[in-house]
Amino acid sequence: MFTSVDDVAARLAETGYLASPAVATTVFLADRLGKPLLVEGPAGVGKTELAKAVAQVAGARLVRLQCYEGVDESRALYEWNHAKQLLRISAGRDETWDETRMDIFSEEFLLARPLLTAIRGDDPKVLLIDETDKADVEIEGLLLEVLSDFQVTVPELGTVTATRRPFVVLTSNATRELSEALRRRCLFLHIGFPDEELERRIVRLKVPGLDEALARSVVRVVGTLRAMDLRKAPSVAETVDWARTLLALGASALDETVVRDTLGVLLKHQDDVSKAAAKLDLDAV
Repeated sequence: MFTSVDDVAARLAETGYLASPAVATTVFLADRLGKPLLVEGPAGVGKTELAKAVAQVAGARLVRLQCYEGVDESRALYEWNHAKQLLRISAGRDETWDETRMDIFSEEFLLARPLLTAIRGDDPKVLLIDETDKADVEIEGLLLEVLSDFQVTVPELGTVTATRRPFVVLTSNATRELSEALRRRCLFLHIGFPDEELERRIVRLKVPGLDEALARSVVRVVGTLRAMDLRKAPSVAETVDWARTLLALGASALDETVVRDTLGVLLKHQDDVSKAAAKLDLDAV
């Protein structure tokens, strides 16, 4: 998909995703080596958006597996349309079981879930396995099989092998440790909070009507908040939301009143809001 690291950065920027050199380099290597990309970092720093941006620049279909506690093989891989199978069995009462079985366990009755969908067909795809750390440990065994050989065995139909491998992105907020076996199969990328200059560029790109001076003030205040001992530091997504909030309010500069009234856009816990209101000194920012 990409010819160089600079090509990655330039093409992602066209979609509105400003990639750091480390991000651009790792995406290029994942594409060139055909390796899944494991992206870790705090929520709201652009892990999921990276997969979406890669799909957009590649003209590929984004196939997303959203992980959560309790997600199982039937939700991740495939399952059979049992209601449709029962209707077919009822309609063929004069048939033998062997005749019926050959029919109901066919493509017509198969419900492909994200992992199977991603390895079928010749069209380009980006497989996003989002918030992998929220899935149970058992699901990692399934991921290992799929990501090792890019093939899936459906007992009734046989083995499905990818004719065109998808570009795979796994994201994690590191709420639990992923297995070493899964990590070995991936290239690793950590996306943290961007430096001040990059975050300012992101804010100006996402909120084009924001004044340059106000954008700088926004980024500096957010940086100051992140340095505090908060339950949850504001993410890049929340920085952008705050910039949009200030623009909507018609604020031309930051003062104590507007900051106090809008802290709930940046901070999501009352004790964080109280701490920030007490400690934030705009004159020192």
